[in-house]
Amino acid sequence: MDFRIDAENERIAAEALRLASKFDDEYWSDHDTRHEFPWEYYNAFAAGGWLGVLVPQEYGGAGLDVSAAGTLLRTVAASGGAMNAASTLHLSIFGMGPVIHHGSTAMKERYLPPTATGELHVSFGVTEDDAGTDTSRIRTTAVRDGDDWVANGKKVWNTKAQQAHKILLLARTTPREDCTRPYDGMTLFLADLDRKYCEIREIPKLGRNAVNSNEVFIEDLPISNDDVVGEVGRGFYHLLDGINPERIVIAAEAVGIGRRAIEVACRYACNRVVFDRPIGANQAIAHPLAESHSELEAADLMWQKAAWAYDAGESNIGALANMAKFRAADASFRACDRALQTFGGFGYAKEYNVERYWRESRLMRIAPISQEMALNYVAEHVLELPRSY
Repeated sequence: MDFRIDAENERIAAEALRLASKFDDEYWSDHDTRHEFPWEYYNAFAAGGWLGVLVPQEYGGAGLDVSAAGTLLRTVAASGGAMNAASTLHLSIFGMGPVIHHGSTAMKERYLPPTATGELHVSFGVTEDDAGTDTSRIRTTAVRDGDDWVANGKKVWNTKAQQAHKILLLARTTPREDCTRPYDGMTLFLADLDRKYCEIREIPKLGRNAVNSNEVFIEDLPISNDDVVGEVGRGFYHLLDGINPERIVIAAEAVGIGRRAIEVACRYACNRVVFDRPIGANQAIAHPLAESHSELEAADLMWQKAAWAYDAGESNIGALANMAKFRAADASFRACDRALQTFGGFGYAKEYNVERYWRESRLMRIAPISQEMALNYVAEHVLELPRSY
């Protein structure tokens, strides 16, 4: 067993850090405060070809794996941009997974090249306020209209819908009660996010405000049959090729944020003198930071194992993705909370940025799946315990 870092991933981390370092804490704090999308940052990474890291080479991408994508996103999250920096990029990176794996050749030829260059913005349209985590109960429908489709419904927590041209839309095409299994009968569309048929409302939220989250109201949205991803009625299963990589890269991002928080806390603890000595000499400060460092190291190994399993086509990917996300989210938030505590009252001040890391790290304990549902998955599918819901 070889734990040495892959040379390609070392190169990715070094280049990502070089680019991300041009955008400091002040840049991210300013964009977060003003709720302004970070176009300069996005365009810098797009120009470097990083948005196509998972897109196959024949469609203009780098054709790399989830391990490489996780390395990239861990690095940008650790640079000070936290979830704002990671979320600006990651939907373009993992969100088109269902298209890469299940889209028609014509769909790939049309949409993957502009995805790789950063010209095409896509929003995920899966979650609904009524259904929540029970995706089988979504109410958005798509019905046949001749050879094409018409969709109606509502989606929530659509990241980057303000910028998006397309929406990866999951809709019921067969009523749930008419399906053998609850997750059958849903179809995935790469639909136009046409403002004539879609109203987009931004959701005011706690953090990660440089990247918008939205409600999308859909009324009689026409969808070409050419925009069906994979098989009609199999959309949920195709969606897994976006969901599992998402959980893995979210875990990598969480590790990055936690590491950034520990880094700035340790610097402060070495320089802040109270009672004639640096506060870092006090075990009440040192031990929590050391413990969080060890937790982040363990979480880092966990997401890398999950990425390796996904890239190798292993069958246990769902369990590993959920466990990686669970462990990394907890370790990250604890690290940020301890960093804030290290700063004392100054940790509560925006000037020192740890409050921003803290706010953004809290998100990963909720999304893209709650900690409780991640544990439910492990209990049921790994430990073979009775289903609890």
